[in-house]
Amino acid sequence: MLEHTLLQAVVWLLGIAVLIVSLFKRWHLPTVLAYLAVGMLVGPHGFGLISDLDNTRKLAEYGLVFLLFTLGLEFSWPQLHAMRRAVLGIGGTQVIITTAIAAGIAYLVGVSQPGAIIVGGVIAMSSTAIVIKQLSEQLEINSRHGSLATGILLFQDLAVVVFLIVIPTLSSGLNQDVALDITFAILKGGIIMTLMYAVGHWLLRPFFHEIVSSRSAELFTLTVLLFSLAAAWLTQYFGLSLALGAFLAGMMLGETEFRHQVDIDIRPFRDILLGLFFITIGMLLDISTLPKIWPWVLLILVATIFGKMLITTLLVALSGAERGVALRTGIVLAQGGEFGFVLLSLAMEDDFLTPTATQIMLTVVILSMVTTPLLVRYNGRIAKFVFAKSYGKNRRQIVNNVATNAEKLQDHILICGYGRVGQNISRFIEKENHKYFALDLDASRVREARAAGQIVTYGDSTHPNILEAAGLLRAKALVVSFDDPLAAEKIVLVARKARKDLPILVRTRDDANLDRLQQAGATEIVPETLEASLMLVSNLLYLLNVPVRRIVKHIQEARTDRYQLLRHVFKGQDWNDLTEPDSARVMLHAVTLPNSAYAVGKRINELDLSKRGVSVTSIRRGDAHSIRPLPDLVLRANDVVVLYGDAEDLEHAANVLLRGH
Repeated sequence: MLEHTLLQAVVWLLGIAVLIVSLFKRWHLPTVLAYLAVGMLVGPHGFGLISDLDNTRKLAEYGLVFLLFTLGLEFSWPQLHAMRRAVLGIGGTQVIITTAIAAGIAYLVGVSQPGAIIVGGVIAMSSTAIVIKQLSEQLEINSRHGSLATGILLFQDLAVVVFLIVIPTLSSGLNQDVALDITFAILKGGIIMTLMYAVGHWLLRPFFHEIVSSRSAELFTLTVLLFSLAAAWLTQYFGLSLALGAFLAGMMLGETEFRHQVDIDIRPFRDILLGLFFITIGMLLDISTLPKIWPWVLLILVATIFGKMLITTLLVALSGAERGVALRTGIVLAQGGEFGFVLLSLAMEDDFLTPTATQIMLTVVILSMVTTPLLVRYNGRIAKFVFAKSYGKNRRQIVNNVATNAEKLQDHILICGYGRVGQNISRFIEKENHKYFALDLDASRVREARAAGQIVTYGDSTHPNILEAAGLLRAKALVVSFDDPLAAEKIVLVARKARKDLPILVRTRDDANLDRLQQAGATEIVPETLEASLMLVSNLLYLLNVPVRRIVKHIQEARTDRYQLLRHVFKGQDWNDLTEPDSARVMLHAVTLPNSAYAVGKRINELDLSKRGVSVTSIRRGDAHSIRPLPDLVLRANDVVVLYGDAEDLEHAANVLLRGH
């Protein structure tokens, strides 16, 4: 095999990673699987581009540290309390039962006690990243099975912390009584966690206030890195894992007002190192062993998917949920997950599993995660097929309940979503003696609101039959009051198809999805950030003694023009936010024309910038105020041309102005 320098290996690794991740993104597959595929290709069992596994794994451990740090950052005691039934009840029981059954079977087939415990933990975990992302995309995250799945996943994430405490103790060699070792490890871990959390709770906030007072973003990021890595080192010093300390650091910072800034600063380190962690896991997978181990892989894979599905379904059903909801919850949690790789990596460090057992478990977890997109996508169809009669009966009951509550309404306002905004809308409607009917998916909120006499019913407003039962064909207007662009677009499309004349008002957070909602058929779209700007402007103009009539005219013109004036902004560092849709990545850009610029002496219409998707909004000339960019205006040296368009088109337009191409 050819010798490769370190730089060559890194270049090959990055090149293959870019190619594979982009392909997986295009195919709408999880990036975790892409990184695993990269590892399989570049590792010693693939093309052999990287053979130094030990050093690579040591670096990848920091990806694990930042993964747990992020988990701690997102941890919320109020959320845990609010979801305690699903988290502690169903989630706790699911992890305990699944771990016990899988560990027992592993021990019976010859795996050591510590190895069997880890195998049980690996099987018990599900993929939080894949499941949450796909449920959100399918608008099922707030459904009954979505809420239950989220609660169970939250407990699984917390259970990883317990394993992080237990595994280092199992590796210490005190194997006379595993149960006693585990109990001692949990007690020791609990004491250390409590002490660290107490110290952090009292000292962290004032310390970070001092750091923030320096107004240095660099110092803030440096301090976050220091704190997270120091906490990881401290837990390792006491015989626990690095990742446990990172989780504690994240949990402590998550309780401060700096949480969101910390998340933004740490994200680049986390994403790159976490990708490297999954690449190293993929490098460990030896495809050449598959012909020898495939019967075991197939057996454990099928047992994992159907076993976890059965356990979760039974537990959710015993909690009082309907059978269809229970089965859908079981289906979306039937796979292995990324935290299974975390446990396997710790097991490999201490040789708890034989090489063959490691290959089997790695293959099982990867293949189960490959099935996840299909299982989650078709969970509803599978449940309807298995429980066709009862599932259809439950859906009909919901529709009938909505129809019964709305049957006497005529010319009412149909409100989709009864959160804070929806409730405020209903109060003003009542003041004007109009009728309304609200739909919401939060059963607790619906129950309390109905007890208080509010006209709200449980129902998914993205379903056409629910909207029709709520009196869509008789409604005077429809309001989408929650901030979920995908769900809002679906509701608008359904409503517009049923009623061409129906006024439809949609609330959004900003103007990112304004164009899509307009194309779907929304009559009015109310972006919160833009409306806040209008309210501030109107109050400011009033204080400046501008006549009220003129203020009203300015506000009406801005709304009539679909907020175009307010959408023309200089985005600064936010211009390259690739998570935004294309419609939200338009912005202003100022180009100064030097004496040698191509555009000097030419009229604006000669440059054909509009054909490139760019418009000229204004020209700044000398110390004068901005002048109107009339088509026949001749540009001069030192003019500042203000352009509007997306990032790529703006770059082309700037080249035209400066160099003529």
